[in-house]
Amino acid sequence: MNYLSLFLIAALVVMPLSKSDDPSLKDHFQADFYIGAALNSGQVNGAEDGVNSLLSLHFNSISPENGLKWGPVHPKPDEYRFEFGDAYVKLGEKMNAFTVGHTLVWHQQTPEWVFQDEKGQALSQEKLIQRMEEHIAIVVGRYKGRIDGWDVVNEAFEDDGAWRKTHWYNTTGKEFIKAAFRKANKIDPGAELYYNDYNVWIPAKRKAILAMEEELREEGIRIDGIGMQGHYRVDSPSLGQIEQAILEIHAAGLQVMITELDVDVLPRPGSAQGADLNVNYAQSAEWNPYPASLPPAVERQLVARYASLFRLFSKHSDKISRVTFWGLHDGKSWLNNWPVRGRRNYPLLFDREKKLKPGFFEELEADQN
Repeated sequence: MNYLSLFLIAALVVMPLSKSDDPSLKDHFQADFYIGAALNSGQVNGAEDGVNSLLSLHFNSISPENGLKWGPVHPKPDEYRFEFGDAYVKLGEKMNAFTVGHTLVWHQQTPEWVFQDEKGQALSQEKLIQRMEEHIAIVVGRYKGRIDGWDVVNEAFEDDGAWRKTHWYNTTGKEFIKAAFRKANKIDPGAELYYNDYNVWIPAKRKAILAMEEELREEGIRIDGIGMQGHYRVDSPSLGQIEQAILEIHAAGLQVMITELDVDVLPRPGSAQGADLNVNYAQSAEWNPYPASLPPAVERQLVARYASLFRLFSKHSDKISRVTFWGLHDGKSWLNNWPVRGRRNYPLLFDREKKLKPGFFEELEADQN
């Protein structure tokens, strides 16, 4: 074998055999906003095939689905687990991505010990806030300058605008929110700080959120933006309802992020909407109508819904800094288990084979007049 043959073989080893001609979400929306995806541990640590190529092609922002919530990262009083967080931040740096931390304070996935003393008695307001501040200092401090923005507090309000009666609120009132934002700002003043919630399109809930942020800023507490969780359905909420929320948040002087975006195509029992994990139903064939695959007509409806949402987001790209899908592809979506456990759902733009669902870009560019 001559030297030329050896050279050609070596070149084939190091060079890609082909270049994908798939359109790129991040490139298409580069002038508008970041395109993000929430990642689980298998996707971060390389256990799932095809993840890196999909991220490289389509995404320039990442969020952690569960790995930086209190329970996984701080399961016991004197134990922190940073394996996921370290790998996640390293991946973000490798991608040169806008890297989001999610979430510092939430009523779900927070161990009971957080709210109790060593005797199992409820902590006082002072002690609970102190414990929360210590957690924020350690977690935010570890990734100072490496995580670009934090969801500081998650889901503190009910849909009617009332404060959610969690351990946090019942013990401290609204003070836990103020203390959380103060501490996060002190530990990493270079990171953006957000409040994140679902069903922000509901006027009563949005009014309460904006009143909260106004009170924070009147007291000199920094809050940079509101994450509008986009847990939508094919036919609701309306584009007008979503748009009104974008306009009001921007008018308040805040960034808008579309977070946790997915579109549920399946029927739901009861009145379940948004993302309240306390609402859950047993597995049932009645609520699992597409156990093998999504009918083409329904898929077209889903893709059209996504296109209409992205046209709206692009219209307001001066107000929206990021659009993040809650999951990378259908096979790993949380909606396979909520609000009905164990059913097969299809809520993301990428299917279980990590392929972009057909027709999105064509629908996006279609003349709507």
